[in-house]
Amino acid sequence: MSKTSPERTILFAGSFDPFTRGHQSLVSRALPLCDRLVIAVGHNSSKAGGAGVSERLRAIRALYASEPRVEVVAYSGLTVDACREHGAGWMLRGVRSVADFEYERNLADVNRTISGIETLILFTLPELAAVSSSVVRELRAYGHDVSPFLPLEQ
Repeated sequence: MSKTSPERTILFAGSFDPFTRGHQSLVSRALPLCDRLVIAVGHNSSKAGGAGVSERLRAIRALYASEPRVEVVAYSGLTVDACREHGAGWMLRGVRSVADFEYERNLADVNRTISGIETLILFTLPELAAVSSSVVRELRAYGHDVSPFLPLEQ
């Protein structure tokens, strides 16, 4: 983040395959904390994905078309490098469980050490704690209705 710029930019990175109501909730709750929120859609080769990156970008951009503070981009590589590229001084992460917390805390420590970038952790709302992209993908693969887990229109 540029020391001469007062803009507060947060980067929210993930595979977002698909972007869920849990992700949407985190974005909504983080927006009052920043001037700009960059949703960075990455490709994670360790996750068996359903939708291509361009399709995910299109869907998330459509969801936030009326919110000028949200920018949706693709990225690859380290998240701290994406933060630097987009002028973000903070990254946003969501935590659903104690296991998530331990993982995210360790990652936040490493990211801060190598880049100075801080991690903002928001706890998932209780009613969304069971929602994950992998659960949605599995339900969809078996023909179940996943609409209760997908974003509500803005």
